Amino acid sequence: MMFLNIDSRARERWRESRARIEKENTKNRKRDSIYGTKSRPRPIIFNVVSFILRLSGLYNRGLRNAREFIISYIDLGFPDLPASFDNYKILHLSDLHIGCIDDFPEMISNRFSELNPDLVIMTGDFQTHGTPSGRDTADMMRHLKANVQSGDGWLAVLGNHDSYDMLDALEAIDVRVLVNESVSISRGEDTLHFVGTDDVHAFNTPDSVAALEKFQDGFRIALVHTVDLATIANRLRYKLYLSGHTHGGQLCLPGGRPLVTRLDSHRQLAAGKWKIGNMLGYTSRGLGHGISPFRFNCPGEATIIRLIKE
Repeated sequence: MMFLNIDSRARERWRESRARIEKENTKNRKRDSIYGTKSRPRPIIFNVVSFILRLSGLYNRGLRNAREFIISYIDLGFPDLPASFDNYKILHLSDLHIGCIDDFPEMISNRFSELNPDLVIMTGDFQTHGTPSGRDTADMMRHLKANVQSGDGWLAVLGNHDSYDMLDALEAIDVRVLVNESVSISRGEDTLHFVGTDDVHAFNTPDSVAALEKFQDGFRIALVHTVDLATIANRLRYKLYLSGHTHGGQLCLPGGRPLVTRLDSHRQLAAGKWKIGNMLGYTSRGLGHGISPFRFNCPGEATIIRLIKE
């Protein structure tokens, strides 16, 4: 059973604040990171990459790679995991960037129909620079949503590409969005607590860290678009941290070493399983590709994370 803590007044304040920040960021080509105000990359960078790939003959290969993905399976063990959640399966999706690849939701959902996770978690970037609209993005996700059966439903947080209108659009298709909020899932007397923050790469406010600090009961899992809050979450004794944002680098050297991570910190946590202190984490390489439509040595992924009681 899922229990979602919603403060309608806090959500309305968030909408007003987020809309204002989005407008200011677009006008001034900046982003509000937890590490201060940063400039946004200019489109010329992506044009240069495309030009180089065309000259090298790798352009079409990169496009094909962007349409391919793998399903990763990992087990994460915790001695203090509530017993009722032993073997609990989470399908972790991130960075879908709906609209960047034609028929993308249909293409990926065909491989997900037999996964049957207990819970689906999506860690942001449904749109690309706020497009398509929230409603259109959610409409394109309906096929995916209908083809993945999940006993405890769907949870999501927003990313740096997402506009505030994604909150209501996703919740209209029964995806619970956490904007500096928590949700609890119970089985009998056992409970998992999920705390989700708004994006701290481009839309940071003090409310994101305050949300992690506020919810300090029981077995807690942090959902944040980037890994930038990992050290803070570990200090607050979170057990698991799920994120995306990096696309695993997207353009990587052989062996998967990323050339660019687009992280302000924790660059060593750009992909896959990791650990800080006593907290485990996973950074998804994501399924979509964003502005640059290529992948090399870094296939997209969806991840089945199985929680194990040690």
